[in-house]
Amino acid sequence: MLSRFKWMALAAAALWSAQAVADITVYSGQHKSGSEAVAQAFTKATGIKTTLRQGSSEQMAGQLVEEGERTPADVFWAEQITPMLSLSEIGLLAKLPSDVISATSGAGYESVPLAENGDWVATSGRARVVVYNPDLISKDELADSVLDYAKPEWEGKVGYVPTSGAFLEQVIGIAKLEGEDAALAWLEGLKKYQKSYAKNAVAMTAVERGAVPLALINNYYWYNMAREAGSLDNVKSRLDYIGHQDPGAMMTYAAIAVLEHSGNKDEAMQFVEFVVSQEGQQVFADLRAEYPLRSDVSSSFELYPYAKIEPPTISITTFDDKENALHLLEKAGLK
Repeated sequence: MLSRFKWMALAAAALWSAQAVADITVYSGQHKSGSEAVAQAFTKATGIKTTLRQGSSEQMAGQLVEEGERTPADVFWAEQITPMLSLSEIGLLAKLPSDVISATSGAGYESVPLAENGDWVATSGRARVVVYNPDLISKDELADSVLDYAKPEWEGKVGYVPTSGAFLEQVIGIAKLEGEDAALAWLEGLKKYQKSYAKNAVAMTAVERGAVPLALINNYYWYNMAREAGSLDNVKSRLDYIGHQDPGAMMTYAAIAVLEHSGNKDEAMQFVEFVVSQEGQQVFADLRAEYPLRSDVSSSFELYPYAKIEPPTISITTFDDKENALHLLEKAGLK
């Protein structure tokens, strides 16, 4: 099924003239550069034109709920899985073939979350990491757990971004792994002892410039900075992958789905198939420092090996999990 994209580019012109092919609309909360590149490659391979409507994943999910059966969208591509669960629960997502779902959860990727109802599929992964400045702190001095960075002995040494969706996911992970009391204590410690930043890129830049020894971010921010600098050797900071199933080693995932009320389901399904195919995954991995979820795809970035991340096993985040975490943030004075 997925291999057909290799010959589609050659056949697209003939197919286009032989029969009408519907255009599709994709509501996307995924990063614009990557989703645009994949959409362009898909159109080139199939002749199916794709309109991308960008926004936050939550914004797009809310719009889909409001539009219901009247939605002009055919596909939803979310930066996080949580919005998918909300749409799945109310029947707005269409079932996917089993080979599409298994495309990004094969050998070596068994930890990738799977849709309980078979109506969405993960497309890429992001790792929570510690970015640190070796001029200010050595790798050997770093903590063994992300929980330690909220303790008084680390006062003034850690940057964090409480408004980040990935940070919220980490709070949820800590609550699930260690309990809500531990998650609240961690948040209160960060607020009391550490430095809050408005954006992950700002926190990372502060580490790079030596304003703070380390910060809690997603891996791709650092790799994007290194690429802009020309190479890894042109940046001062480095990444620490905590590993050993610590909450600081969490992975988060993007996901995609065909909408139940799409008027162009065949074309929408082709798009989803393309996104999780070898070709589609490679296009995205060439531009974004997120982890592709296929063994036959290699990132153009020098990513830390997926097999060595050792993330904790955490159940998929639900809407209630998110609401509980937001309540903890509010209780800690961070919201």
